[in-house]
Formats: sequence, C-alpha cells, structure tokens
Amino acid sequence: MFLRSKTDSKSILAPPHNGEYIVYGWKQSYFTRKLEAALKFYGANFESRRINEDSSKEIRYRSGTHQIPVLHTSENWMLADTTPIIMFLDGRFPERRLFPAGALGVLVHILEDYFDEWIARTSVHWRWAYRENHKLLSLDATGGDLEEAQRLVDWGGRVCRATGVSTEIQQREAENEYLRILDAAEAQLGGSKFLLGERPTALDCIVLGGLRAHFNFDPAPKKVITPLYPIAIDWCEHRADTWDGSGNLAEFPTSTEFAQCILKEITKTYKPFLLANRDALEGNQKAFKVTIYGEDVSYLTRPYIEQSRQMTKNHIKHLIPEDDRLLVLSWLDQHGLTDVYA
Repeated sequence: MFLRSKTDSKSILAPPHNGEYIVYGWKQSYFTRKLEAALKFYGANFESRRINEDSSKEIRYRSGTHQIPVLHTSENWMLADTTPIIMFLDGRFPERRLFPAGALGVLVHILEDYFDEWIARTSVHWRWAYRENHKLLSLDATGGDLEEAQRLVDWGGRVCRATGVSTEIQQREAENEYLRILDAAEAQLGGSKFLLGERPTALDCIVLGGLRAHFNFDPAPKKVITPLYPIAIDWCEHRADTWDGSGNLAEFPTSTEFAQCILKEITKTYKPFLLANRDALEGNQKAFKVTIYGEDVSYLTRPYIEQSRQMTKNHIKHLIPEDDRLLVLSWLDQHGLTDVYA
C-alpha cells in the first residue's frame, strides 16, 4: 500500500468529508467491485467515481500506481492494492473485520489470494476472448472512443497470452474451473449466508467482485451461469448486501465445503504456478513454463504474485499466536501447501 500526502503535488481533488471515502475505479473492474463490496460490508459511507483525464495524473502520482481502484480517505490519503486496503479498514471497523484473527485469517488470506491472482485471469479471458463482449465493454471503458476501444481489445488479448489463457485447452479448462467454483458456491449459499459461514470475509468480497464486474455482467459468461446458479446470482445481486453485522464463521481448520473445494483447486493449478513463478524470479527469468491442465503453458513472470505469497508466509510466521501457527503448519502439510506458505 502506497500513499503520498497532498503536500507532494498540487492537488485538484478535495478529500471526502470526515469518515467518508471515495473509490476511484470502474464499475466493470474486478478489484473495484471487490473494494466496493468490502466497504458495503463495513457499512462505510462512500461514493465511487471514474478516473477522468483531469484527475488521472494526480491519482497515479499519489497512489503510486496506474492500476485501479484507488481509495481516497478523509485524511487525504490515496491508497492502492485492495488486500492491504481491507486490512487497513479492518482496523477502522473492528466489529466488521473481513480478515479474521488467528488461524482462520490465514485460511482467508490463502483463499482470497487464489481469486485475486489466479481466477482474475479467467475473468480477463472470458471478457476478451469473446467478441460479443467487446463493444459493450470497450466503449464503456473509453467513453465511446472507437480507436481507444480497439486498443483496449488488443490489450485484452495480450493480457490473455501473458496469463496463459490463449490456447483452446487453457480457455476451456479455466472456464470449467470457475464453473466448479460456482457449483460449490451454489451448494454453500443454499445453507449459509456467506461462503465461510454466517458473516462475510475478504473471500466473499473478491468472489462478489468477480461476479459483479465480469461473470454476471459480461454477455458471454452471463448467459452460461445465470440459468445454472440461481442461488449464487441472487446472493450476488441481493442477499449479500443485507448483512446486519451478526453471525459466526465456520471454525478452522474444517471451515466450509466451499473452502475445501477451493483448497483442492489451489493444489491442482495455483500451487504449481506459484512455485514456478517463484523459481523464475529467483533465476531472473522474464517468462517461464509450467504444466497446467496437462499442457505446458508459458507465463510472464510476475513479481507481485511472489510478493503476495511472501506476505502470507510472513503473516503465518509473525502475526499469529504460536498455538495457531502450529495448527496452521499442520493444516498446510495436510493440504500439500507446506512448500508454498511455510
């Protein structure tokens, strides 16, 4: 998380009023909708704004990134990176925190990271691999500029190649992986209010972000999932936002059937990708190959993914009590994740 104060540049953006927030992003952005879901769960007073030509330079300078969303606080801070933003906001809304304390918080970090860094590529694929999405999304993103819209479509294709979803096998199996996730979500939400029990976590935020920005909005995935998952769609569109602040989470390490489903998916796909990305960074390689869905796939090396993995390792090592740490280490071994996070 990065910020610069208003004294670092000539500010044209007034901060929100005390206790309020502004989200600078785009309604069809995976991570913008993740942050908006979190702010709704906190009961925070916020508004969402698009970044325009006048504001973009200052927002990028003060947040330290060109990526969205950026959170503007009443202290006139501009914060980037949704996971540390949510951890920061947990301190302001302790009764509604979205990363639980102790061992359960480790589980949430690992599951959330899978959706942040792995399923995000599925959302990009399902958006830009299908022509029926392009006009709606590219023109909305560019304000009707046809030339810029085409550049955005071309960019989407490059991102698909960089994240390993450019072959027929990878595209088909990435979609199938997400449908397995929705199978588990549909079953889980038929028996509990949220994915890990009766209150939300950061995991619910990122799953909602994906549904609201991509899978339940873009025409290509929407026509597939809407008839198959009525409970999950109702949760996305209505139920999730009715939380009153009550409820408990399922206990660690058993958690919920949904959590167990995601852990199995992690070991099959995200784990080998994480370790290959780590090795490529250590070898100063710009790209690497790893076998995913039975096919050798090339990926661009991504430093942030390794940084995120290290954040989880450091959390386990330094930020939970010793008894919880021993429980987590045993749990990681049970799920074949010791070499990733311990």
